[in-house]
Amino acid sequence: MDKTTALAGIGALAHPIRLDAFRALVVAGEQGLTPGALVDMLGVAYAKLGFHLKDLNEAGLVTSEQVGRNVVYRAVYPQMNALLAYLTENCCQGAPCAVAPGSLPASPPTSSRCGC
Repeated sequence: MDKTTALAGIGALAHPIRLDAFRALVVAGEQGLTPGALVDMLGVAYAKLGFHLKDLNEAGLVTSEQVGRNVVYRAVYPQMNALLAYLTENCCQGAPCAVAPGSLPASPPTSSRCGC
């Protein structure tokens, strides 16, 4: 991932509604959620949610698919993981990480040595 793509992802998540919507889609998994379900979960207006889903889609963090009469939104896990990897790329000051890539600790490290 390059800096421009990372900034697009960070920017897309830098709003309470977009962050809540993205987190809900991550929890929903591959089945995804319709905008109506997200409106009910998040308590936001449908038109406002559509604007925010568009931003998440443009950043590559969600996809949309027409399923019958509904549109289903899904989180794009590879893009999410690439953003996390970009943000933690140099977390250990060049030393090998103590934790395998793709796994996150339950709590923050307790020493200055990387525990990511």
